[in-house]
Amino acid sequence: MRILSGIKPSGTIHIGNYLGMIRPMVESQSRGELFCFIANLHSLTTLFDGKKMAEYTREAILDLLALGIDPERSVFWVQSDVPEVAELTWYLNNVTAVGLLERCHAYKDAVARNIPATNGLFSYPVLMAADILLYQSHRVPVGRDQKQHVEVARDIAIRFNNTYGKVFTIPEPEITEELAVIPGIDGQKMSKSYGNTIEIFAPENVLKKKIMSIVTDPTPVEASKDPDKSVIYALYQLFASPARAKEMADRFRAGGYGYGDAKKELFAMLWEYFRPHRDKREALVKNPGIVDEIRKKGEAKARAIAMKTLERVRELVGVK
Repeated sequence: MRILSGIKPSGTIHIGNYLGMIRPMVESQSRGELFCFIANLHSLTTLFDGKKMAEYTREAILDLLALGIDPERSVFWVQSDVPEVAELTWYLNNVTAVGLLERCHAYKDAVARNIPATNGLFSYPVLMAADILLYQSHRVPVGRDQKQHVEVARDIAIRFNNTYGKVFTIPEPEITEELAVIPGIDGQKMSKSYGNTIEIFAPENVLKKKIMSIVTDPTPVEASKDPDKSVIYALYQLFASPARAKEMADRFRAGGYGYGDAKKELFAMLWEYFRPHRDKREALVKNPGIVDEIRKKGEAKARAIAMKTLERVRELVGVK
């Protein structure tokens, strides 16, 4: 089973990114043939700074490698390194009905948030379809908000197959288990747009300061507290073993346990949890040649597979 998953480079990753996207991606390596890519072409719909794009792409490569993507167990590449995806996008554009794209809620939502209504933003689902179909993907893990785009890819694949001849595997969306909302330091959903994130690879003093700034209520130290109403506990239980999470919950309820102590315990937990990933990332930063070689090998592997599909498509549409 071939599983395809991508992540847009958008700056410093945080705990919400890890739990919602990266950890499930890493776990996919154990249950199928993972095709994992940095979706930098998709980021062009909202990011118009070339220097930042290059920086974010490099950072995303380091982050995914450090957090468990194994280029020996998966096909790992940068989207723009495989130009075949842009060519396939054009062929797919010509069998894609405008009405199909007009129904995509992601475009409507983006425009509602005052994101410029460019053609790139409008036809984003066609590029996503090309990502999926070029590698003959069987499964595409997505959140419910992206399910529609996989359905669009299915519609485009069926239309192309019916028009020219069967070439594309019809992909299936794999709806990832919904996590409870991961709270940020202010109690709202963790999001860069809210400025309330906890960055995975922040320096020790920065991470500690962030965690110590988590908003709490004025309940005194000696009083009993409800762990289920605490941002500190909500974050702690996402990384602690059930036994350790229960211990913290019991201390909350018993009283005599202050929020300051709970924050210190959360910091220690997160610092230790990500220690091996942090060490691996630092090693990669010190050896840029290794990262460049991984990127080149990933490009070669991805392009070899992409070309097989594209050569058949060219033949069918009559441009070979």
